[in-house]
Amino acid sequence: MREVDIRHEGLVDYTDALQLMKDLQKQRIEDQIPDTLLIMEHPEIVTVGPRARNDGILPPDDYATYPVDRGGGLTWHGPGQLVVYPVFKWDLEGEVSVAAIIHVLEQWILNTLAVCGIEGFRDERMQGVWVNGKKISSIGLSFLRWTSRHGFTINYDTPKGRVEMLAGCGLGMDTTTSLAGVGHSVERQELIDALLECMSESIHRG
Repeated sequence: MREVDIRHEGLVDYTDALQLMKDLQKQRIEDQIPDTLLIMEHPEIVTVGPRARNDGILPPDDYATYPVDRGGGLTWHGPGQLVVYPVFKWDLEGEVSVAAIIHVLEQWILNTLAVCGIEGFRDERMQGVWVNGKKISSIGLSFLRWTSRHGFTINYDTPKGRVEMLAGCGLGMDTTTSLAGVGHSVERQELIDALLECMSESIHRG
């Protein structure tokens, strides 16, 4: 079992989180720190990944945006969303490709939801986790020497109509929502507790 330093960061501006991830990624590559898990939330912002930029996809004008280098398109961040950034060195058994790592993270989220009494699914339309036909979790990573930054989100109770207004990467508006939006009431701390409970079995770290 690989050691993980779990850091509960609270509410963090996205640009500050980005710099923190970059600093930690460099330290992890040099083995100055163990695998490090950042848990936080952000004030509202939409990050725009390379796929969205290449396709000319932008959110509506009333959303603040920020360009990022992780995979994927538009990702909403804001209140009612848990943000999890694993700054991990991915070299354990089975962690042989980006697709395999994404699959591991999806399973971790699925296991977390199951602890909360919620059945989640994968969907061929896009990586991430879906509940009742709606996308409630997005995953996007950036790697340097097989050490990751960025990570995944779980929308548990986002402001109505904000994340739902985003479209892109083949998904229409109202495809992404929150657990509350599909009828599930989950508190932030309950979600965090479930996530950490499932860590060792899901990603062989703890």
